[in-house]
Amino acid sequence: MSAEQPEPKERKTLDDRQKMTELERIRHSAAHVMATAIVKLWPDAQFASGPAVEKGFYYDVELKHRISPEDFPKIEEEMKKEIKANHVFEKITVTREQALEDSKKGRLGALAERPGNPSKFKIGNLEDIPEGEPITYYKSGDFIDLCAGPHVMRTGNVGAFRLTTVASAYYKGDERNPQLQRIYGTAFKNKTELEAYFTMIEEAKRRDHRKIGQEMGLFVIDTEFVGPGLPMWLPKGAAICEELEKLAKETEFAAGYVRVKTPHIAKEKMYKTSGHLPYYAESMFPPLKYDDSDEFKEERAKVFTAWLNAEVQVETLAEPFVKDKLNPALLPKPDHEGKHGDAIRAAAFELVDKGQAISELTTAVAEYRRLDAELEKLKPEIYYLKAMNCPHHHRIFAAEPRSYRDLPLRLAEYGTNYRYEQSGELFGLMRVRSLNMNDAHIYCTPEQFAQEFNAVNDLYLKYFKIFGIEKYVMRFSTSAPEGLGKKYVNEPELWKKTEDMVRQVLIDSKISYVEVPNEAAFYGPKIDVQVWSVIGREFTLATNQVDFAVPKRFGLVYRDKDNTDKTPLCIHRAPLGTHERFIGFLIEHYAGNFPLWLAPEQVRVLTLGEEEPLLNYAKAIVSELRANFVRCEADFGTDPIKAKIAEAEKAKVHTMLVIGGRDMDAGNVSVRLHGKGNLGAKPKGEVITDILAAIKERRA
Repeated sequence: MSAEQPEPKERKTLDDRQKMTELERIRHSAAHVMATAIVKLWPDAQFASGPAVEKGFYYDVELKHRISPEDFPKIEEEMKKEIKANHVFEKITVTREQALEDSKKGRLGALAERPGNPSKFKIGNLEDIPEGEPITYYKSGDFIDLCAGPHVMRTGNVGAFRLTTVASAYYKGDERNPQLQRIYGTAFKNKTELEAYFTMIEEAKRRDHRKIGQEMGLFVIDTEFVGPGLPMWLPKGAAICEELEKLAKETEFAAGYVRVKTPHIAKEKMYKTSGHLPYYAESMFPPLKYDDSDEFKEERAKVFTAWLNAEVQVETLAEPFVKDKLNPALLPKPDHEGKHGDAIRAAAFELVDKGQAISELTTAVAEYRRLDAELEKLKPEIYYLKAMNCPHHHRIFAAEPRSYRDLPLRLAEYGTNYRYEQSGELFGLMRVRSLNMNDAHIYCTPEQFAQEFNAVNDLYLKYFKIFGIEKYVMRFSTSAPEGLGKKYVNEPELWKKTEDMVRQVLIDSKISYVEVPNEAAFYGPKIDVQVWSVIGREFTLATNQVDFAVPKRFGLVYRDKDNTDKTPLCIHRAPLGTHERFIGFLIEHYAGNFPLWLAPEQVRVLTLGEEEPLLNYAKAIVSELRANFVRCEADFGTDPIKAKIAEAEKAKVHTMLVIGGRDMDAGNVSVRLHGKGNLGAKPKGEVITDILAAIKERRA
C-alpha cells in the first residue's frame, strides 16, 4: 500500500459544498458508485468517508479482504453496471435520531439493513455534523449513504472513470483510530479528458525530477551520511542555482532591493518574540543547548553553591522576625527539611522592600538577589536552526533608527533555512529539510503598500514570462472570524484592512486569483502562487504574505512625518520560492532540456580529427567561451563523431559545436542544438556572439 493524498483538512461547510464544481460533483458521485460496487462484491464492507479530492476521489473502507490493484477490474465492472442502471441520486432529509437508528441497523453505506453489523463509522461521522445542520442521505439504487452532497442527477452522469491505487489511512486521520483501506480513483466528464489525464501522468513520470536529476548529475541526497531531506548540489546543479541567484540579484537590484546576510541559527528568544515558538515548533529542528564547557559548568556550580548558602542565610536571619506573621492555614506543604523556606523568603523580601528589616537581613537579601540574577544569566543558552528569514530581517530593520524617508526598505537574501519535515512527507527536491529561499521583506507605510504589493506581483509575471509559465493563479488566503485569537492574531480591524488592500491590488492589477477563507498565515493574509508546467501539472511555487503583527512584536518603528513612531507593514515575498522546489519544478517543466542560459553544460566542442592545428583551433574557441563565463566543455577524444554527439545528447548539452578540417579552414563551426539536430556551418565569430547574446538575454 502507498500514500497518495492527505486527508482533507476540515469537513466542508454547506456553503463550500454548494460551490463544488461540476467535476467535483462527478467525482463525489463516482465515490458513491465505487462504494456500491465494493459492498456488492464484499457485503461486510464498512465505509467511513468518500470525498472528491484534487486529483479524483477516494473512499475509506474497513474490510477483511485486502483490496489490491488486481481487484480493480472487477470493481470497475460493477461500477459500470451501476452507471448503466442510471439510478437517480435521491436526497433524503432525516432527523439525527433516525440517522443514529439506521446506523445501528447497519443500513448506511450499505444495500440493506445488516443486523449485528452496525455502520460504526457513520455513527462517528454523525457526531461531526453540527447541531442545527440538516442531516441528509443520498440514495442511488439500493445503496444509501450518510452524505451532505451534492451529486450529479443520476449515476449515468458519472463520466469516464478509473481506479488508481490503494493506500492506508486512519479513520478521521487519527492514528489512535482504526486503520482503513483507502481506495483512490479519478473521474472526468468524458473518456477524452480521462485519457489526456493519464497521458499527462505518464509524461510526468518520464519527467520526474528525481529521475532526471540523477541522470544529469544535478543533486544527490545522501541519507546514510548526511540525512534524508538534505540535498547536496553537484557542480551541474550548483550552476543552475547560481544562474537563478544571478537572475534574482539583477532583478532585485533594479527594483531597489538591498542585500543582507544572516546567520543560520538564532536564540530561542528570537522565535518566541516572533511567535514561531511554540506554534511552529513541530516544524523546527530540536533546540541546540550550549552549556557543556567545563568552565561554564564550574562557574555555574560555584554560583549555585553561593546562591544556596545565601538562601539559607536569608531564611535563618528572617525566621525570628517573620514567623509570627505567617498564617499556618495559608502555608504550602513544608519542604523536605520541614521548613517553609519559600514563605519565609517572601516575607523577608517584603520587610526589606518596606525598609523594616535589620541591616544584616537587608544585606543578605541583596546578596541573594544578586546571585539569583547571576544564576539566571548562567542558564544554558538555547539556539534554533533558522526555519525562516523574517525574524533576522526584523532585527536588521531594528538595528538603526528609521524614518518615513527610509521607506520602503526592501531587504533581500538567498537565505538557507532548516525545517523538520516528517520523514513520510519528504519528496525529492519538492519537500526537503534544508532549503535556500529567494526571500525578501519589504517594510513600508500603509500608503506605500498597494504600489509595493503590485510591484511584487509584476515580479512574478516577469519570471513567468522568462520561464515560459503560461498558466498560473494567485491563491488569496484570508482569515476566518472564528479563528481570531486561536489560529490567527486577534486583530480584527487590521485583518479587514489588510485583506481589503490585498484584494483591491489583485483586482486593480487584473491578476487571476481565487479567494480561499481560513488559510491565511497566523500574522496576515497571504497569496500562494500556483503554476502549471507545460504538461499541465500543478505546483505551488511561492508565497507572498502581508504581516501586520510580527513587526509590532519586535517593536519595529519608523518616525513618521508627524514626528510620531509608527509600526511598518511588512511584505514577505519569495517569487522564485526555494532553489529546491523551483529547480524541481524546472526540471519537470523542461524535462531537463534547459534553455541555453540555464543549462548546466551550455556548450560542448566536439572535434572531428586529431590534427594539432584542428585541436588548437578548437581549444581557442573553448578558451574564448570560458573567458566569457560560458559553461563550455570539450571532447577531443578519438571516438567517432556520432558517438560524441550521442554522448552530448544524452547529457542534454544545449549547444554542440562540431569542428572538422573544413570548418577550421573556413573559420566556421558546425552547430547542433540538443533535440533539434544540425543547424549547419556558421562563422565562428557569429556563433560565439549569438551564444553570448542568448545567455545575456535569457532567451527561452
